[in-house]
Amino acid sequence: MAKRSSLSIRIVEGKNLPAKDITGSSDPYCIVKVDNEPIIRTATVWKTLCPFWGEEYEVHLPPTFHSVAFYVMDEDALSRDDVIGKVCLTRDTLAAHPKGFSGWAHLTEVDPDEEVQGEIHLRLEVVPGTRACRLRCSVLEARDLAPKDRNGASDPFVRVRYNGRTQETSIVKKSCYPRWNETFEFELEEGAADALCVEAWDWDLVSRNDFLGKVVVNVQRLWAAQREEGWFRLQPDQSKSRREEGHLGSLQLEVQLRDETVLPSGCYQPLVQLLCREVKLGNQGPGQLISLIEETTSTECRQEVATTLLKLFLGQGLAKDFLDLLFQLELSRTCEANTLFRSNSLASKSMESFLKVAGMRYLHGVLGPIIDRVFEEKKYVELDPSKVEVKDVGCSGLHRPQTEAEVLEQSAQTLRAHLGALLSALSRSVRACPAVVRATFRQLFRRVRERFPSAQDENVPFIAVTSFLCLRFVSPAILAPKLFHLRERHADARTSRTLLLLAKAVQNVGNMDTPASRAKETWMEPLQPTVRQGVAQLKDFITKLVDIQEKDELDLQRALSLQAPPVKEGPLFIHRTKGKGPLTSSSFKKLHFSLTMEALSFAKTPSSKCVNELNQWLSALRKVCINNTGLLGSYHPGVFRGDKWSCCLQRDKTDLGCNKTRSWVTLQEWNDPLDHDLEAQLIYRHLLGVEAALREKHRQLSTGPEAGRGPTGPGEAPGDPLAELFQVLRDLQEAHRSSPAGSPPSEPSRILELQT
Repeated sequence: MAKRSSLSIRIVEGKNLPAKDITGSSDPYCIVKVDNEPIIRTATVWKTLCPFWGEEYEVHLPPTFHSVAFYVMDEDALSRDDVIGKVCLTRDTLAAHPKGFSGWAHLTEVDPDEEVQGEIHLRLEVVPGTRACRLRCSVLEARDLAPKDRNGASDPFVRVRYNGRTQETSIVKKSCYPRWNETFEFELEEGAADALCVEAWDWDLVSRNDFLGKVVVNVQRLWAAQREEGWFRLQPDQSKSRREEGHLGSLQLEVQLRDETVLPSGCYQPLVQLLCREVKLGNQGPGQLISLIEETTSTECRQEVATTLLKLFLGQGLAKDFLDLLFQLELSRTCEANTLFRSNSLASKSMESFLKVAGMRYLHGVLGPIIDRVFEEKKYVELDPSKVEVKDVGCSGLHRPQTEAEVLEQSAQTLRAHLGALLSALSRSVRACPAVVRATFRQLFRRVRERFPSAQDENVPFIAVTSFLCLRFVSPAILAPKLFHLRERHADARTSRTLLLLAKAVQNVGNMDTPASRAKETWMEPLQPTVRQGVAQLKDFITKLVDIQEKDELDLQRALSLQAPPVKEGPLFIHRTKGKGPLTSSSFKKLHFSLTMEALSFAKTPSSKCVNELNQWLSALRKVCINNTGLLGSYHPGVFRGDKWSCCLQRDKTDLGCNKTRSWVTLQEWNDPLDHDLEAQLIYRHLLGVEAALREKHRQLSTGPEAGRGPTGPGEAPGDPLAELFQVLRDLQEAHRSSPAGSPPSEPSRILELQT
């Protein structure tokens, strides 16, 4: 049994931000920290005081985390980025909103005395004295202190205050991982109410000392315990008065905390087997359990349920069968071909999730080069005459305004080139498409053709495939490449317009150039020759895509399984130092790394396009090391130079690390390994929430004298999947009750929380 916590984070937008640049604007971006550890950096939105990000993240973290903070920054090219403000949500705040925190939050000032981090190792004792007991405080060491000096470190010392007396440790120069091993004693009177205050400071020769954090100890509780030792989390100084909120603008957030107690795998087997059996039976099943789950699932949580079910069946090797069942359910209630898969049904949501999980690498290979070309060219592209901006162009050494016709023709040529390149890349990618994706599209194509067999509906099977491939996968990725990990930054206004027009063209091709799609925007007419040619290319591509036999599917799947898929890949810079002494020079060498579940390798040239931010690399490394039994509990963040470690200044090269290994905060990515037990727990939690609606459905479907009463025991309604489901839910409820409390651990009943 394990406790899992996760945060669903959506950073929507900001408004009324203060101007930080001389132009009267700002270049804002967000940094998200969990307990002072940076884990997320959004894209920068240039030259605006009301930025829109719309970025979503899923973060897995330990149940003992304290807070998540959102810092809004202003990016500067020549100087250090400015801090605009922050929003801090504590764990208690998030736990008080079971459905998630959603709305606008005022940005508050970032006070240096509140921006503390790190922990301090203390030993606290009550010892007998000659006249009275004495309070003994041993200051041993600290780790991960905030760097306050320009050299990237601090000069820390500790000030211990009790009952009007103050004592200080020595100063450790240039270290965020100091060791003191100094002991102080104070006279202790029985029943004393004063608190012991341990403060960490950064010593400065010229300016005032910088506050690094403090620990306040309840002496009465220490008297009862007699002795405490451990790592104490440094707390901020919140005694200062704050300015009125709102003058720094606001940030719109959607944050939901989920705590799950995941039981051993065996507990979920009956639930997983029941769902798998229903999928294998398909529409011939006695109770059509999947159909009833869809009917009782609200629109708000349909995407989450679809993703969870898809991952569960993907882990069981039944993703194709699950989607095939959903296709049949959707087709059985569809009368008009032009409304097929147009709603946000479970089939549509599940297929979207499936393509992101199984087809993202394929999308990067096909679409990545085209997106890169659009970003690099940065051409002005516009087809709508009402939005054309006349530009100056050079002509024989003179400048003349470019005519509207020239702008439109040049834009049409650029878009035709991008669309043609995309369609050509797509046509060549049949063998690169994952076998399970091809097999799923084959089932979709066959089911739709069986449902609409007439000659007038000959394009309907093709449109069914393109409704997912083009309209729900390729086009959204073109519109927002940052959200599909195709680019590290959002596009500027000019590039965004080019991507929008290209996405519209792809949608017209995906709709098979129907009259309805042409009638919407007549100014897209210059692209019609390329669109018509693209329709023929796309139909030929789909015909080849769905032409996959069972044997070919197995062979392709087997070939892919022999390759260890990369968890993360991309460029990193290796820092090299040349020489020693004050004239030391340094250089950086760019290498392209690839991390798999088996090895970390590098080469001089890249093999593929990927996003490569530091926090994503750290997250990927942590996922790979999660089952590493030899993982060290501590490490040295510095280097052993000369005769000592640069981080903690210790002279023993084999000394234990001065910083603890952080292995628990990870970002969820599309290529993460499946977690079967967690997916089963999430499905159980959802089914438990809709159990009342399922029981009502069961009563409506039941016949006989006991129609008004749902099943209450394992022996009732043999062969009834709903009755089996209710029994499985009862068994899982009992398993959760008999397990240790599933709620996150509360603060321990000691002086202060120890960071073990």
